[in-house]
Amino acid sequence: MTEVKFYENIEDELLKFAVIISKTQNQYIFCRHKDRDTWEIPGGHREHGESIIDTAKRELYEETGALEFDIEPVCVYSVTTTDKFDGKETFGMLYFADIKRYETELHSEIEKIEIMDELPKKWTYPNIQPHLMKEAKQRGFL
Repeated sequence: MTEVKFYENIEDELLKFAVIISKTQNQYIFCRHKDRDTWEIPGGHREHGESIIDTAKRELYEETGALEFDIEPVCVYSVTTTDKFDGKETFGMLYFADIKRYETELHSEIEKIEIMDELPKKWTYPNIQPHLMKEAKQRGFL
């Protein structure tokens, strides 16, 4: 079982992930990893010594090629699942980005990005990412 919760803030050192809901020209941007046939929101792990906003900017560039964008925090989220992190609650920061300009070629593990009007039917993380999208919408970001 997977449980997703939302918070206004938390101690910075507990934030392990950044996930960035992204749009360009009012359409969603989703990524497909080279080893998968599913879609996901750009994001990833925080590196040692990196601020969480720098994690978000780095991951956004690596996974979408974003060069010029506006980015803002939505909220803190947590995930608790029995099959990862010894069942402990892990925390991340959810962001929203409006991408103005991006590279046409990707330089990461992402095979491609897709610009969509609708949410994907086939999610990589179906028990997590749809909840993040719903929360961002409830908070007025979508």
